[in-house]
Amino acid sequence: MRKIIPISLAVLLMAGCNQKTDQHALVKAIDTANMDLSVNPGDDFYRYVNGNWLKKNPVPDQYADYGAFTELAERNREMLKTLVLEAAEGKSEVGTEAQKIGDFYASGMDSVARDKAGITPLKADLEKVATLTTPERFARFTAELNARGVYTTFIPFAMADVKNSGQVILNLYQGGLGLPEVEYYTVDDPQMKEIRAEYVNYVAKMLTFAGDDIAEATKEAEAILDLETQFAKISKTLLERRDPEANYNKMAVADLKVLAPNFDWDTYFDAIGLKDLAEVNIHQPKFVEGISRLLKDVPVATWHSFLRYNIIQSNSAFLNDTLYAVTHNFYNVFLSGQKEMQPRWKRVLSTTSGSLGEAIGKVYVARYFPPEAKQRITELVGNLKKSLAERISGLAWMGDSTKQKALEKLTAMQVKVGYPDKWIDYSSLEIKRDSYINNIWNANAFEFNREMAKVGKPIDKAEWVMTPQTVNAGYVPSKNEIVFPAAILQPPFFYQDGDDAVNYGAIGVVIGHEMTHGFDDQGRKYDLKGNLTDWWKPSDAGQFIDRTSVLVEQWDNYVMLDSLHLNGKVTLGENIADNGGLTVSMNAFKKVLTGAEEKIDGFTPVQRFFLSYATIWRENVRDKKLARDIKEDVHAPGESRVNRAVFNIPEFYEAFPVKAEDHLFIPQENRASIW
Repeated sequence: MRKIIPISLAVLLMAGCNQKTDQHALVKAIDTANMDLSVNPGDDFYRYVNGNWLKKNPVPDQYADYGAFTELAERNREMLKTLVLEAAEGKSEVGTEAQKIGDFYASGMDSVARDKAGITPLKADLEKVATLTTPERFARFTAELNARGVYTTFIPFAMADVKNSGQVILNLYQGGLGLPEVEYYTVDDPQMKEIRAEYVNYVAKMLTFAGDDIAEATKEAEAILDLETQFAKISKTLLERRDPEANYNKMAVADLKVLAPNFDWDTYFDAIGLKDLAEVNIHQPKFVEGISRLLKDVPVATWHSFLRYNIIQSNSAFLNDTLYAVTHNFYNVFLSGQKEMQPRWKRVLSTTSGSLGEAIGKVYVARYFPPEAKQRITELVGNLKKSLAERISGLAWMGDSTKQKALEKLTAMQVKVGYPDKWIDYSSLEIKRDSYINNIWNANAFEFNREMAKVGKPIDKAEWVMTPQTVNAGYVPSKNEIVFPAAILQPPFFYQDGDDAVNYGAIGVVIGHEMTHGFDDQGRKYDLKGNLTDWWKPSDAGQFIDRTSVLVEQWDNYVMLDSLHLNGKVTLGENIADNGGLTVSMNAFKKVLTGAEEKIDGFTPVQRFFLSYATIWRENVRDKKLARDIKEDVHAPGESRVNRAVFNIPEFYEAFPVKAEDHLFIPQENRASIW
């Protein structure tokens, strides 16, 4: 699960159904056929629980990884497809959400129209690049591209001012990199050199679609790589970006103009509807300052090439498949090891759901989300809150004053379950069946303008950051809230008719995980109102750092793909949350046990708790994708989230016959115990 940050990642989708009893009866919460009982649980608990499933479920060609999340996504897509096709094939009144959903999807599936159009829809933007001869024109064009979903350098977004969390402020975040992370440009080992060389080939191919011959396009691509390398040198790394205090640099717009004088900020802010903007938060001042310098030092021709490439690349998935195949072959095949392009309907469905998220979400919960699930989850959240409060109250390492403030923060933590109480109004969004790319641009502009309109206004605490059809959960530090969309409240996370062991081991841990994010190495720096402020007694903060350093060391020493060490500092927040989620949910689970529970399939309730937890993290991952995840993701791979996390929990050693000589055994004095 994740902590919600400004730049969202792609989310997986899943659905339930009103005929839940029939469908869910086909899915066993814990299926011993998926286990490999020949494996010693103390040597590899992940494979003990999931070994046969891993053998029987190799990664399909159209994926770079395949696991419990993917299985849910596949089932969900079929159900979402049913909803969307009903809208596409029906005769809905113009202007209704049903019409917009149906026409959006139908336009994306019209391959004849998309092939006929080619890149003609991009022609006006591509031609306009040559006219960008003044700072004013460059800034206005940047705003126009941003509104349509093309971000060439910095990324603007609206978010709560984290030192005045009741108000929304404009934020600027570093961008501009076509490769996944900073180190892809700055590390000179053979693998990264090969990736950069292939990237040049990819950029050149993109430019040929705009009419450039391959020789000229290659020269332009080399210049673009050099420009992006300069971006990388002024960018913060993934680890550096995890520091919320370093990311808070609020300044007056007048000071921004001094910091970065070569960009026409007045024109840009006017163009995005913020003409009288007084202040802004710059997440990475060095980057914005550097972009200003590069605008002056880098030849105009290079900037023009860079803009033309970004226009084509950013829209490549929404035009014809010939163009998208080039993007797919670089990012999905070359970088991630995926063998086959996903069918068009899956790609179009994902875009439709993303662009009309709450319109589809409204239909989704009406058909697929039973009110009983919301009621039971709300009760479960209450139990987990009580459990975490008990854990905080009993901490021997924390002083009373810090405990009191932690408990106040927990009490104030807002909980959102299922779906929003009020929905986004899409009445002003125009969607027609004749142009997929225009629909995407209109939807992007609708959302961009909706976001910019929040700047300078009070925060809307009722607003959701995820759609109901999202399989994920999140913690929002600036709102001090946890969010559980309807889609995650389904198997294998939650079984409406399941025993407590499987539900506490899966969704219970997820709930505890998200609560713990409010007290991880980042979340602990925000107070009960979501303000970034230090409420810790220094000695307690020191104790916290000492205890979390155990997790850093444990994950630093975890090796995958023979020689790749995981990054304990990058994944620390998620690992703290897993540790807390397991601890808090186990504490709550033990309170509902009566002692009269019988074994199921030979396993005790406490054993089933840990089996359930391990089941949700099963996944097969292609080597290239796994190597990328280790470099790019703040979440550790699923295997380590099982094989490291459970061996820190005392009850695990009581449930399974783990011996000191077993491979994954952790001596008691070396186990992580934080919340």
